[in-house]
Amino acid sequence: MKKMLKDTMFAAFALALCAAPAAADDIKAGDLVISQAWSRATPGGAKVAGGYLTIENKGTAADKLVSVSADIAGKAEVHEMTMDNGVMKMRPLDKGLVIDPGKTVKLAPGGYHLMLQELKGAFKEGEKVPVMLEFEKAGKVAVSLDVQGVGAQAPGGGGMMMKKMPDHSGMKM
Repeated sequence: MKKMLKDTMFAAFALALCAAPAAADDIKAGDLVISQAWSRATPGGAKVAGGYLTIENKGTAADKLVSVSADIAGKAEVHEMTMDNGVMKMRPLDKGLVIDPGKTVKLAPGGYHLMLQELKGAFKEGEKVPVMLEFEKAGKVAVSLDVQGVGAQAPGGGGMMMKKMPDHSGMKM
């Protein structure tokens, strides 16, 4: 009976480890933890892509994402997408994006996001796209965006899902 209970507990523990979200890709920079960095595959000829990630501030002081850069893009900015009287508006955050202490900010389709413009190549599903984030306090942080399928709504979302929010992969600027 004891062995059976022990084996059952071991199996449950092993299963819990497998089911837990992988934290191996989490990046720590100062008081910040950056996780779930991803983008969508882009169709050939696309000149724009979005980048998404989660930033958690475990510290006691605010930090600010002030800029982003990527070798694959001629221009990269931190953007905000909002709805105003039924019209979707997108704008760069010229003063940066504040991450308050004890808070988590999610960059996701339809909200805050990284805007990568003047792409020098396509994003292919399964690849990693390196970007450099610069924070006011944490400094420069290298992050790799995991490229998901064209219609993905979140990391691991695969390809060709119904899109709730527009993706930037087909935009030309």
